Amino acid sequence: MPAARMPITILMADDDEDDRMFAEDALEESRVLNNFRCVQDGEELMDYLKRRGKYAAPGAAPRPGLILLDLNMPRKDGREALAEIKSDPTLRSIPVIVLTTSSAQEDIIRSYDLGVNSFVTKPVTFSALVEVMRHLGRYWIEIVQLPDHGEED
Repeated sequence: MPAARMPITILMADDDEDDRMFAEDALEESRVLNNFRCVQDGEELMDYLKRRGKYAAPGAAPRPGLILLDLNMPRKDGREALAEIKSDPTLRSIPVIVLTTSSAQEDIIRSYDLGVNSFVTKPVTFSALVEVMRHLGRYWIEIVQLPDHGEED
């Protein structure tokens, strides 16, 4: 019998407040009830991951087991953040799923070249987003084995 899995934190980096809200609602609707956190851009994402600034306090930034990353954000875009995450030995094992409105081949190719684990184009309807979140949750939370970093905060 497999060992019980600890719930993972899902961290979403997206500058669109509506997209963040829809993603959270879609996760709930699809019964993916993991801890869900959001940041607004790549700079805030890196502050969260490196526990800087408002994320420095213990417990303020639990290590995510999965990152949902938009590509087009202000300050530091998703491509820059992805490159930084995948070049950092302490962060590169965190699976990153690009979840973006783009379906451009150059974005898909560049994202995979930078080390993304999956590239998903955001669906245009809420019901389709619920289905995407259901499948992502099933795959990334129930099926695959993610590294255990032993961090509770």
